[in-house]
Amino acid sequence: MQFGDLRGWIDHLRQAGELKEIDSEVDWDCELGTITRRAFGNGDGPALLFKNIKDYKSGRCTQLFTGGLSKYSRVAMMFGLPPDAPITDLVKAARKAYASRVPPVTVATGPVKENILKGDDINLFEFPVPRWHRLDGGRYINTMQGTVTADPETGRLNVGMYRGMIGKKNTLPVLLWRPQNWGQDFAKYNGQGKEMPVAFIYGWEPCLPFCASSPIPPDVSEYDVMGAIRGAPVELVDCETVPLKVPASAEIVIEGWISNDPSTFEMEGPFGEYTGYFGGDQCLKHTVRVTAITHRNNPIFRGTLEGTMPKMLNENSIMSSVQRAALAWNILERSGVPGVTDVHCPPANNGTTLIIQLRQTYRGQAKQAACAIWGSNAAHLRYKHIWAVDEDIDIHDYGALDWAFAYRVNAAEDDIVFFPGTFGSALDPSTRLKYRDTNMYGTGKWCRVLIDATINLDFEPEANYQGDRYPRSVMPEPQDWELVDSRWKEYGF
Repeated sequence: MQFGDLRGWIDHLRQAGELKEIDSEVDWDCELGTITRRAFGNGDGPALLFKNIKDYKSGRCTQLFTGGLSKYSRVAMMFGLPPDAPITDLVKAARKAYASRVPPVTVATGPVKENILKGDDINLFEFPVPRWHRLDGGRYINTMQGTVTADPETGRLNVGMYRGMIGKKNTLPVLLWRPQNWGQDFAKYNGQGKEMPVAFIYGWEPCLPFCASSPIPPDVSEYDVMGAIRGAPVELVDCETVPLKVPASAEIVIEGWISNDPSTFEMEGPFGEYTGYFGGDQCLKHTVRVTAITHRNNPIFRGTLEGTMPKMLNENSIMSSVQRAALAWNILERSGVPGVTDVHCPPANNGTTLIIQLRQTYRGQAKQAACAIWGSNAAHLRYKHIWAVDEDIDIHDYGALDWAFAYRVNAAEDDIVFFPGTFGSALDPSTRLKYRDTNMYGTGKWCRVLIDATINLDFEPEANYQGDRYPRSVMPEPQDWELVDSRWKEYGF
């Protein structure tokens, strides 16, 4: 599905009744973020276009768009599926896209070059960047952007999504972790004694933030996967001051360089993170020295509200639910784990919990699946807890999971397995703060858990159970269901 650019996507949402345009004056300082929080709701709210932002009624940029992917129906539309497509269909579409490649093409120029700012003309405060939460350490400009870096050895372009705030008018302090793809690129530049070039993209088709926030393998460019999602190559243009490429029809691009020299570091954090808690202490962190800004005429800034809580979902919640399930399913398939019939990540925890539905054919199958997931690079910030259930359990129904947990899990039979001392999220507040020191350890520390809620195949077949390992459930027999279904209206229902 191709939308052309952010404006094409917004028009598509407007026609589908998925967009709310806000003409009332809104303060960028906390009010805009609070409106967004309430509108996102439990993953059922509209996308939002703010058109009257305090202090930004005129000038370089006057509009802000958010929520483009904060509902499953809009993720379905991105894939070209019906808005009411089941979540499993979205996961299957993402699996296909992750396994496909459509390389980008380079063009001479594009709308993003309509305005080019350098030197003293650079001023990040000319863009309506919100303070999303009152306790945020600053105005976070990098929330739904694509961060472009390159592998200096292979030239592979990476497009990731990493947080960053406005420092000075021309600086952007960021959270840079070694295990992330751009952290690996940065380590290579640092090994060569060089600064790393970086470009930030704000506003393009929805496949850009979707892919940027996906843990795509380090040797694969997200531009190739974006092309697969949209069914056509991404058209790229060269940046002005860094050796990188960005979409020609992006709304805004910020270019710069990032150094490992502590004298260049600025204060960053905390930030209302995906966990639903404020994370990342306020301290000196790597900072981007901005060398150019290019943007379209009348650009639309693209940002989003982070932080998931019960009944308070957001774009990251919904995207992670699809992304992390699709990637996990692909990992299981590549690892040779048989019998996987469905995979789900509940949106409330952003992929921290993974649920695998299995058709069991041998004992230990659930443990094999968990080991395959935990041994992958995709498990860095996700998949802390894994559930495995049989194929008769609806993995999208918490009630069904609770029933399986109640009557198929016996801790004394090794149905609950702990995997301590593994790498994990440095933003998870359930890990003691001293073990989340990324400067010392490079990552956080997790004890991962498998809940094997499948029927235990170590149980012997029992005569009392008609030769099965488990007693029969109380589900009516098929012929009884058919009889009652045929007479349902006759009963007066």
